[in-house]
Amino acid sequence: MRIDNSTYERVEEFKYLGTTSTNQNSIAEEIKSRLRSGNACCHSAQNLLSSRLLSKTLKMKIYRTITLPVVLYGCEAWSLTLREERKLRVFENMVLRRIFGTRRDELTGEWRRLHNEELNEFLLLT
Repeated sequence: MRIDNSTYERVEEFKYLGTTSTNQNSIAEEIKSRLRSGNACCHSAQNLLSSRLLSKTLKMKIYRTITLPVVLYGCEAWSLTLREERKLRVFENMVLRRIFGTRRDELTGEWRRLHNEELNEFLLLT
């Protein structure tokens, strides 16, 4: 494409202000990239999120101020499909399980992972 004296080439995708835009307006790759960045962020804060010395409230504040903005940067322009929404929910549940840890089952006495419903309840309480 040529405008005035400048020539511009047509590209399939480009990165602008940290967000990848495609000619198909697909955000699947952008979500994958954001989740990779969120995983890296969680990995760097892993000692804090799994520490027994910090309260769950403080861990949630760390998650909401450090990790969540990394994952949701540019989300105002996203139009999510159910598959992409599920990927974001799975990521959030993974982080919440790391924060809230495991729970001892009342009947068997064994340790188990928290169910999604329990995570949602904890999320509402904090």
